[in-house]
Amino acid sequence: MSSKKESVFSLEVSESGIGWVTIDVKGESQNTLKAELVDDINALFDEIKANKDVKALVLISGKETNFVAGADISQLEKITKAEEAVELAKKGHVIFGQLEDLNMPVIAAIHGACLGGGLELAMACSHRICTDAKITRLGLPEVQLGVLPGGGGTQRLPRLVGIATSLDMMLTGKQLVAKQAKKIGLVDEVVPLANLRKAADKLAHKLIGKRKRKVRDLKPDFSAKSLFDMSQLQKLALETSSYGRNIIFDKALQTVTKKTRGNYPSPPKIIECVKVGMEQGFNAGLETEAKLFGELVVSKESQQLMNIFFATTQMKKDTGVDSEVETKAIDKVAILGGGLMGAGIAYVTANKAGKKVRIKDISENGINNALKYCWEIFRKQVKRRRMSLNEASKRFAGISGTTQYQGFKRTDLVIEAVFEDLSLKQQMVKDIEENCPEDVIFATNTSSIPITDIAKGAKRPERIVGLHYFSPVEKMPLLEIIKSDKTSDEVIATSVEFGKQQGKTVIVVDDGAGFYVNRILAPYMNEAGQLLVDGVAVDKIDKALVDAGFPVGPMTLLDEVGIDVATKVSPILEAAFGERMTPPAMFDKLAKDDRKGRKNKKGFYRYDVKGKGKKPVDESIYSLLGIQPSNQMAADQIVERCLLMMVNEAVKCLEDKIIRNVRDGDIGAIFGIGFPPFLGGPFRYIDAMGAQTVVDKLKGFQDAHGNRFEPAKLLVEKAAAGESFYD
Repeated sequence: MSSKKESVFSLEVSESGIGWVTIDVKGESQNTLKAELVDDINALFDEIKANKDVKALVLISGKETNFVAGADISQLEKITKAEEAVELAKKGHVIFGQLEDLNMPVIAAIHGACLGGGLELAMACSHRICTDAKITRLGLPEVQLGVLPGGGGTQRLPRLVGIATSLDMMLTGKQLVAKQAKKIGLVDEVVPLANLRKAADKLAHKLIGKRKRKVRDLKPDFSAKSLFDMSQLQKLALETSSYGRNIIFDKALQTVTKKTRGNYPSPPKIIECVKVGMEQGFNAGLETEAKLFGELVVSKESQQLMNIFFATTQMKKDTGVDSEVETKAIDKVAILGGGLMGAGIAYVTANKAGKKVRIKDISENGINNALKYCWEIFRKQVKRRRMSLNEASKRFAGISGTTQYQGFKRTDLVIEAVFEDLSLKQQMVKDIEENCPEDVIFATNTSSIPITDIAKGAKRPERIVGLHYFSPVEKMPLLEIIKSDKTSDEVIATSVEFGKQQGKTVIVVDDGAGFYVNRILAPYMNEAGQLLVDGVAVDKIDKALVDAGFPVGPMTLLDEVGIDVATKVSPILEAAFGERMTPPAMFDKLAKDDRKGRKNKKGFYRYDVKGKGKKPVDESIYSLLGIQPSNQMAADQIVERCLLMMVNEAVKCLEDKIIRNVRDGDIGAIFGIGFPPFLGGPFRYIDAMGAQTVVDKLKGFQDAHGNRFEPAKLLVEKAAAGESFYD
């Protein structure tokens, strides 16, 4: 038995000749691959080659929750020259090539996160076994950082799972659970955690003495049953000929271009790497991968996406308060209101946070609709193989309903999701104080009413907080927590922890009309409405802002959220902030015509047209508003007028101390509204453009269109001092 204790990689050889390599980065919760590990890895290879007793290798993690979570992103962030990143990629290629060239079977025994460089390491092994645990995830998420897999991932993954499947994984950054990975051929075997070492040992013994499988030499593998499987026949036809492969690559490029609008350079470069590798060979593919990896690492888009990554990582450790307080244990959660918002909150609370949930609604029908909504999401998860039917049934069983307040005496947290009516919400507070324990937390999901107003008359205003979710709750990543001047630190910290358990990215903001997200959204939407009044066509406005990187255009968003909802919020914001929040007069005309958007099939677009795809503009909107859509304004002007209104308001929120810092302002805008991630958020956007440039643009619009464009005082100060918002 031999060992190497000081290295990240320790080798122990069993009596039967199985070399167990344990990967353990000491002092860190996750294993990540760092450039400085090269010496450790080379020393490991020397030890393996020198030990004639080693007949097979098993790579396994010393961490309880991850195999290898990826490369150390902080090292990529520090790279300033493309050549440095190219060299880093080539070092990875050499190391993984050496692993693949070892004259023995090498098995990756995977439990927990196996992502990015971790999966590239596993793919350089001859075989892979993973556990069926919920935390086991496999994927190449580099595209989400604006780069591409730089350790041979663009070459080995297509050879393992096929071109189309590999492109789908790399272009989306999706993470697979064990069953999905097994189905596509990424792993050879799935076992319970308790059996991982035993299964790896058994496979290692089985493979000793047999010809080693190298992933780089693999060809598309189609079994005999493929002749009776149309999808496999299609794959056979496409992936085994140059003509067919070009069809796949062209279609993939069309799809990503349509989705990204050309704002993200990494997807087309991923496609190029795979194409070169499949047409010109493995080594040519690696050369292209290293070159394009270098270009992407130093791109401005990658820098902004990495900024977002580090910001969200920081926020996972943020308690939301400056004081050190103990959080309240949350076990049982009650939700008032069984509408779409209440049902969505119930789902993430039961599924992600694992809490017992009780939905109260005024009618049995409301409860049944909420339960049906939750089950439908669970059913989709089962269909997509993200969880078993048994697991889904267990989680769904944690959700119950009532029309009264039975069971509320043992509730830890109540989330109110009823209509935006102040008196109704205040009544909810009274009911909860009468029917729940004294230390219960009352959270309101209001999107516009100040928390202070809702807490008026409450016996325990310090237990009242705002939890502002975004619709649909199960998809939108942000949770905006609103504190009043009376909300206790314990309640805030408990709410932050609860939001994280629900899988949310959490920001804590101060109380005030519109809070943060809706406050910066309102002037953006108002300006889009003003552009319409100025004669810019509905679809032209939407297209310009989608091309600029927003997930949907503002007119589409109004239809989706509900024009009636916007008309209710507008007066609150206008009363608080004056002229700059005054909506265009058209909103009154829309309300009088009963145009609510998609919900009643009357909005800016037509919803009576059957079929999928983009809905046509409802041309009657122009005659209703008394305008002619003849304004041929340039797209960049449309974008700047809307975007700068949002950016300027974000600075005003920082001035007013609504947000705690610029990091929260950027993350709130990106995760809550869909501010283009490649721009980094409102404050990163200003820093990249320069505060003086932004001030000059705003003043130009102010002269042309009025004082709503007046630059924020803090922005003017930053410009005068030549300062950035980030150090």
